[in-house]
Amino acid sequence: MRIIIFVLITLGLIACNESGEKTEIVATDTAINKIDTNQNIKPVDTLQSTANKYENERFKDVHVEKLSDTKFQVRGQGQIFEASFGWTVEDGHNELKNGFANTDAGAPSWGSFNFTIDVAKERENSTLTLLIYELSAKDGSRQYVLIMPLK
Repeated sequence: MRIIIFVLITLGLIACNESGEKTEIVATDTAINKIDTNQNIKPVDTLQSTANKYENERFKDVHVEKLSDTKFQVRGQGQIFEASFGWTVEDGHNELKNGFANTDAGAPSWGSFNFTIDVAKERENSTLTLLIYELSAKDGSRQYVLIMPLK
């Protein structure tokens, strides 16, 4: 039932899209995705504002700042169980680096976080992507994954 409501709300938001961008909602076995006119698949739960601010249900006001060719600062807020969350940097083919970070308060409060990642591309023309996520206390799986490009 929650998925149906989520899809209906998402369709309503897309219908109100003022930019005229044509979009399509595609359901797969594992996710609901939004496809733009360039056929780029974007997870619906990954939201980006025009100010390079990213958020979803568990993370908000997340900003990524490039400090050097290989160093990135990530800051924002999270509503995370026991204040600990995971992160992974990938290049579309391989996971290059992963780790954990903490917020300064656990759920149900919103805690702040600020950490630095040092990672280099394995291939010159690859694009690095940062995923931050809460780990399930039940089975350790990734939940509430927020996907951000590292530019």
